[in-house]
Amino acid sequence: MGDVKILVVDDEPRMRKLVKDFLVKDGFIVVEAEDGEDAYNKFISSNDISLIIMDVMMPKMNGYETSAEIRKLSKVPIIMLTAKSEEKDELQGYEVGIDEYITKPFSPKILVARVEAVLRRSNHDNDNNLIEAGGIRIDRSAHIVSVDDKQIELSFKEFELLEYFITNQGVALSREKILNNVWNYDYYGDARTIDTHVKKLRAKLGSKGDYIKTIWALGYKFEVSQD
Repeated sequence: MGDVKILVVDDEPRMRKLVKDFLVKDGFIVVEAEDGEDAYNKFISSNDISLIIMDVMMPKMNGYETSAEIRKLSKVPIIMLTAKSEEKDELQGYEVGIDEYITKPFSPKILVARVEAVLRRSNHDNDNNLIEAGGIRIDRSAHIVSVDDKQIELSFKEFELLEYFITNQGVALSREKILNNVWNYDYYGDARTIDTHVKKLRAKLGSKGDYIKTIWALGYKFEVSQD
């Protein structure tokens, strides 16, 4: 499990340490966040979080709010860890898209077993989340991109942009269409941001960046060169 990174979110340092110690002992990599806002910021700044363990009652943003915001961006598995045990609380968690609900107090060994089960289920359900084109490989569930088997670091929007290009291979995509599909309705910028992101993405892809073709006066097209 050494390549699986888990984000542990709890405002109580002792609880974070307890969960972290058992996960690390089992071979997981652990990133900590002390509140919902911290968790959201750490998630969007990374592209390799495989699972989130989320407390409910936290300052700034509670677990429900944080999970809902993350769900707008990703299907990363979320396990909610809370002292709230009423049915309505569980239902609220599932309504915002969590995958598992564990009430406190809990057995750390059971928590680790649940983590492993959720990851197995997620990997099984998301076999089709592995897409590849011309030596570029995207693992949607883990948010990992590799070029010729070497992992590269992309921002969240660079990841989404590359995913959109690859899933629309050979299709001429206007800047407006890219904005609508990658940045969606809550983006109020202009098409120049696409050019900036494409420039950065091409640089990070190295020679594979040539697959992103510029279509004059329209936008872009992803096309793997046939040697």
